[in-house]
Amino acid sequence: MRTINKLILILFLTNVFSLSACTSKIEENGNGKSVTFQNSQDLDTAYFASGCFWCVEAVFESVIGVEEAVSGYSGGSEKNPTYRQVSAGMTSHAEAVMVIYNSKKQDFKTLVKVFFGSHDPTTLNRQGPDRGSQYRSIAFYSNENERKIIKDFIVKLENSNSYSQPIVTEVQPFKVFWKAEDYHQNYERRNPNDSYVRNVSIPRLNRFKEKFPELLKENN
Repeated sequence: MRTINKLILILFLTNVFSLSACTSKIEENGNGKSVTFQNSQDLDTAYFASGCFWCVEAVFESVIGVEEAVSGYSGGSEKNPTYRQVSAGMTSHAEAVMVIYNSKKQDFKTLVKVFFGSHDPTTLNRQGPDRGSQYRSIAFYSNENERKIIKDFIVKLENSNSYSQPIVTEVQPFKVFWKAEDYHQNYERRNPNDSYVRNVSIPRLNRFKEKFPELLKENN
């Protein structure tokens, strides 16, 4: 796993837009600023895309050993993507999350289990009510071991006949993560009365909690 060896992990922000819907290499744009994480020698990162990042962020932040989940964009080639562009399908990026986790408390294999267990990996370019390639399912890997873990898990799911349709999750080498605008971070927690959060995000999180109670932090 890719370990962050120094004291800082730099994340960069993109432009903020007032919309309502729904970097490792972390790139900086002209309007970026950094966020510092201390004691990072025990922290690893993992990257996943599985629909609206408001939902995905909340799921991973409920898991033991996860220090933070950051909403952003990945899987595409455009630089400095914005929510306005990505949500409209104007880029090749997907809404994604960067999962920052303590490698002494959690492992990548379990995070892959969380990823597959918290969304439907058989729906192409769709997750729940959200449609478009920006909501596609992607599991990113940073090294050969992570790639093998993901591939082996997919084979396990296929052999168990867990789904009636083929798994369409993309398995991609991680290249770059663009942090989403500030108002997207911890969106579900900060906006419990948002209609999308009430009708989509919270039910999705609750389904995950019911399915994997052993993976949850205390008081979750």
